[in-house]
Amino acid sequence: RGSLVHARQRRRSKMPPKAPESKAAKAAKAMAGGKKKSKKWSKGKMKEKASNQVLFEQSTYDKLLAEVPKYKMITISILCDRLRVTCSLARKGIAILLAKGLIKPLVLHSSQHIYTSVAEKEA
Repeated sequence: RGSLVHARQRRRSKMPPKAPESKAAKAAKAMAGGKKKSKKWSKGKMKEKASNQVLFEQSTYDKLLAEVPKYKMITISILCDRLRVTCSLARKGIAILLAKGLIKPLVLHSSQHIYTSVAEKEA
């Protein structure tokens, strides 16, 4: 019985029918409403692209021979960061220092090579 009452109330609370509009009025309504702008996604923080050297300049090469053997810990990433060279060039620089006997390996793992100064260990 309760559902019958609700159905009657629903019938009574109907809105009156809308007055018919002309085609011109409908077209004017459609043109008046602006299109909603789509949401702009934030780009996020972009990391600056490092412009590292791909060949040794004379100044960089001199710095490699003079300063790098004095570092306590020498890795490819440290050379990239401090000398502003690419990783492949840092590997070549380490090979040069090894050949000259200025540094020696501490850890030669497959993913990370760590070197140290020769003079620092002897002292």
